[in-house]
Amino acid sequence: MATLAVDFDATRLPQTRGGTGTATARIQRRTWTVWLTLCAIGLAPHVLGLSPALKAAGLGLWLPGGGFLALGGWWSLLFPLTLVLFVASLVAWFWAGAVIAPLIVWGGAALLAGSLAGESTWNGGPYAAATAVAAIGLSFRARNRKAALAGAERALAREAFLPKALAEVARQQRDVPCEASRELTPDQLAGLRYLLDRTLQPVASFDGFTIIDQFQPAALRYQINHMGFALAIAQANYVPNFRGYMGQAQRNLIEKYLEKKVWYYWVLESCWGHFNFTDWDPAKRDNIMLTGWFGAHVGGYMLASGDRRYLEPGSLTFRLNARKEWRHDFRSIIGSVERNYASAEFGQFACEPNWIYPICNHYGMLSLQAHDALLGTDLIGRHLPAWLKGLETEFTDASGSTVGLRSQYTGLPVPFPVGEAGYSFFESAFLPQRARQQWAIARTEIEPLLVEDEGGKLRMAMPGEGLDAGNYRAGHAGAYGTYLVAAREFGDERLAAAALAGLEHDCMPARDDGVLRYRKASNISNATAIMGSLMRTGDFARTFSHGASKRALAGPMIETAAYPEVLVARAWSDGAALDAVFYPGRDEGVQTIPLSQLEPGRTYRLSGATTDSLVADAQGTARFAVNLSGRTEVRLEPA
Repeated sequence: MATLAVDFDATRLPQTRGGTGTATARIQRRTWTVWLTLCAIGLAPHVLGLSPALKAAGLGLWLPGGGFLALGGWWSLLFPLTLVLFVASLVAWFWAGAVIAPLIVWGGAALLAGSLAGESTWNGGPYAAATAVAAIGLSFRARNRKAALAGAERALAREAFLPKALAEVARQQRDVPCEASRELTPDQLAGLRYLLDRTLQPVASFDGFTIIDQFQPAALRYQINHMGFALAIAQANYVPNFRGYMGQAQRNLIEKYLEKKVWYYWVLESCWGHFNFTDWDPAKRDNIMLTGWFGAHVGGYMLASGDRRYLEPGSLTFRLNARKEWRHDFRSIIGSVERNYASAEFGQFACEPNWIYPICNHYGMLSLQAHDALLGTDLIGRHLPAWLKGLETEFTDASGSTVGLRSQYTGLPVPFPVGEAGYSFFESAFLPQRARQQWAIARTEIEPLLVEDEGGKLRMAMPGEGLDAGNYRAGHAGAYGTYLVAAREFGDERLAAAALAGLEHDCMPARDDGVLRYRKASNISNATAIMGSLMRTGDFARTFSHGASKRALAGPMIETAAYPEVLVARAWSDGAALDAVFYPGRDEGVQTIPLSQLEPGRTYRLSGATTDSLVADAQGTARFAVNLSGRTEVRLEPA
């Protein structure tokens, strides 16, 4: 695992918190310069006594709709309407990277005001516009000052409790489980089946997925990635010696990602965000929401399975139509991440045109970690120092929390809730010192939300209706799932049990035909909760930093198994023998299990099968029959 080349004091918050970083300051100065220039241009017609049309259009440069104030009378009512439309255009800009939207509203309103001007303008127009500008500016300044003071107070409280909280994180942490004895429980298998039912359908089918939009958190790409993360964790830590439907499910997800409906959003965002109407390569400029997330997903699969097919050129091809496609592979996807980091002024780079999300950049760094683990590179060592510097100087608010979103073009921050728990388990893979700090803060600040049920069982009780970002509906499944994943990563079974209890209490669990799902949860929230239920101490970091052990991957493999008739709860090898545990997914009875990677011609002893030995053929393959009845344990070892 890569470690940071500079010292990191987990007991202290960044000393640069609440400040304005170098890149942010430069971009904000440019933003103010552009706006003041527009104001000067807009004032010129009034100073020079130019036409009413130019006076109205000029005030429209001061702020959206300001030109309607120059018209006076009933036309002034178009000013607040324009402000509402401008806010809507900012939402479109945020939602889908439509940089053109606010430009159209602002510039269009100025032109419209100019075209509506008569023979004169209202003399009070400039004063009304100036008053509106001042009122808006002062209100934002007051809000920001209030937030800064509250943040500074919160930071002091955090630094006071951090030493004790870090000690508690260490005290609560369970040992890393022994890889030789890990086995999926029936409840974990029920959750895993939720993922398998959706990933083993034909690649072009998306039954059971949440389909709303392809721009924000409900997008298919995010669901695919998180389902892939969960399956990689299951394979690497429980069934590294089982290919079959586990491998097929993960490859199906990767192929689903290449379906045009999943990544076509980038064609649109390139046009209305980058004004690029010809080259829509999704792994070129920005778009870490694809390259970082998908890179980590594909890397996680290869580390967990030993399959290296996605290193082949063209193995990840984005095909727009019969004439246009972009041929990629794992190396070129990560190459895009690396190139964008190398030129990232903020230390982080954008998702949609203009919008930089630190959470997406955590996926980006995770993808570099997976590349390092697979190919022996040191991309983490090359890019992590600048990444961390950017995080601490450009994206840390007065409380010490990470600013969730910043505009690359204006330098202005935008609220976007993620929270320390959401960052912590990612950082566990490439920045463990800071990861423990983030979890120490999260677990301390969630403590007031823990309640005891009538039976004395601890439960996490999130306030209000909540919001499931995976379907934009009320619900807390995403929050509970995130806390569960983080708690399990840091071996905190007390908080993990409380998060699970919250899921069971609030999110309407259903177990149908052996499949677990949460009815009050989106697909991605279900996937996150299931991932957390599968995890134990350090699983997230281990999956993306090491993957399945090389010793296990060199041993005998269960090549296939019928799904859902055969549920594989354990498949692990020490390099020579194979230990497996099966459950019947439907009816009990005899099932055939094909094997590969045996020593050709060798005799193996079997226990738990219908025969007590088998002989590998010249290709190192064989098969055995097993009578599945509840938990069925089988051991294969060289005779």
